[in-house]
Amino acid sequence: MPAVSYFLSSLRFEIQATCPHTGARAGLLHTAHGTIETPVFMPVGTQGTVKGLSPRNLINDLDAKIILANTYHLFLRPGHERIERLGGLHKFMSWPRAILTDSGGFQVFSLDTLRKVSEEGVLFRSHLNGDPHMFTPESTVDVQLAFGSDIMMVLDECLAYPSTHEAANESMRRTVRWAQKGYAHYLRREKGLHCALFPIVQGSMYPDLRRACVEELLALDALGYAIGGLSVGEPRDLSQEMTAVAAPLLPKHKPRYVMGVGMPDELPQYVAHGVDMMDCVLPSRNARNGYLFTSQGKVVIKHAKYLEDESPLDPACPCYTCQTFSKAYLRHLFQASEILFSTLATLHNIQYFLDIMRQIRQSILLSHFPDWLRRFQAKEAVEHEA
Repeated sequence: MPAVSYFLSSLRFEIQATCPHTGARAGLLHTAHGTIETPVFMPVGTQGTVKGLSPRNLINDLDAKIILANTYHLFLRPGHERIERLGGLHKFMSWPRAILTDSGGFQVFSLDTLRKVSEEGVLFRSHLNGDPHMFTPESTVDVQLAFGSDIMMVLDECLAYPSTHEAANESMRRTVRWAQKGYAHYLRREKGLHCALFPIVQGSMYPDLRRACVEELLALDALGYAIGGLSVGEPRDLSQEMTAVAAPLLPKHKPRYVMGVGMPDELPQYVAHGVDMMDCVLPSRNARNGYLFTSQGKVVIKHAKYLEDESPLDPACPCYTCQTFSKAYLRHLFQASEILFSTLATLHNIQYFLDIMRQIRQSILLSHFPDWLRRFQAKEAVEHEA
């Protein structure tokens, strides 16, 4: 299979520093819609919006350089053909910076009884109205090209936990074959040269299958690689273990993306395994539910102890929410089900995640990452005990 012409692609990865003790990397990911400092946490904008936030919030308040959108949801509504007619996803959602889209595979496989897997792809029924649709390795590439995504994902099969070794092996082999078909189709599409398509390492919680999957996918010589099939109900230490198995086997000069992770205390652990990119709905979803992350530990804002608490949510946080409002006011908004609460809470939680990543990056550039990691883990341990 011919390799993509790198000099024609808009995506380029530049490593600026590597921690010799852990393998953590700081780099620059150049895309057609701007340069992203790595390691990076990507806010999730499932349906073309990060719930509760406007693009102005994301750019002016948070300086987010890249967000993730979901192929499954946008395919069903409003549809990739309509988005393409309207100028692509960047124009449609008025987002001038980079966009990563997943293939929709995770969402399709979560439908369980509403889908049927074959060698050709996945036949599924919409959760909106029950209409049948088919995702194939080729069609999911076409959908993401219609969006105009900067980084796209191949169609993969994502198994629930636990799975038998036999089932995981069969699924992994199918994922590899789908990746080969999808990548060949991507290379045939001239429109694909402005973006990159990442294959996804699968293999459930079996190290031998993860290694075998990496070995097969390396033959594609892709511009970057993702590690999927985590955060599917497995113990968190298993997620770290599978990342530790797969990440070092991936090309050192290309970006590595772990999909769907993680909690704040997990972010530096993934970076320590050599991961450059992460995403998760957790900061925005938890924010809407009144669960807030702070430098002093978690805050469950509905608790009565915040009824007359005039202090900021997090005195160490520079976000608009913490600089302007008290815990008492935020609790009032939450209890009254005011829409403003979702905006203020999401703004803070994503700021918290992005600040952790910025601290990690700075510590790698200054050759202080192991010391930073020890201090961070000690602080997290104290907060957990409290």
